[in-house]
Amino acid sequence: MNVALWIIAGVLALAFLVSGAMKLTQPTAKLAESGQAWVEDFPDPAVRVIGALEVLAAVGLVLPGLFETATVLVPLAAAGLLLLMIGGAITHGRRGEYANIAINATFAGLALFVAIQRFGDYSL
Repeated sequence: MNVALWIIAGVLALAFLVSGAMKLTQPTAKLAESGQAWVEDFPDPAVRVIGALEVLAAVGLVLPGLFETATVLVPLAAAGLLLLMIGGAITHGRRGEYANIAINATFAGLALFVAIQRFGDYSL
């Protein structure tokens, strides 16, 4: 189970590191053109904050476990991603982007699984 949790955390970390970096480095107009039209509903600083939270969560999913220090950050990072995905699902629902909700739900489920397991029997 520990190996599965590492794999899931790694996949989540990679996905959110890339996603967050895009939100931090690209103009919102370019993000909107690339399929992330939801950014039009938010001011630029809010999009940057979301990107920063995604990058921090990605780092928090992996580095504390690798260095075996402050390991409580791993399930907290997963819980943070869960909250981000709930917010994303709400945003996509309001915009009628229902296909994106499935993506949010998948990532939310994976993050919830990691959070529960790392807070519980498979804590680091």
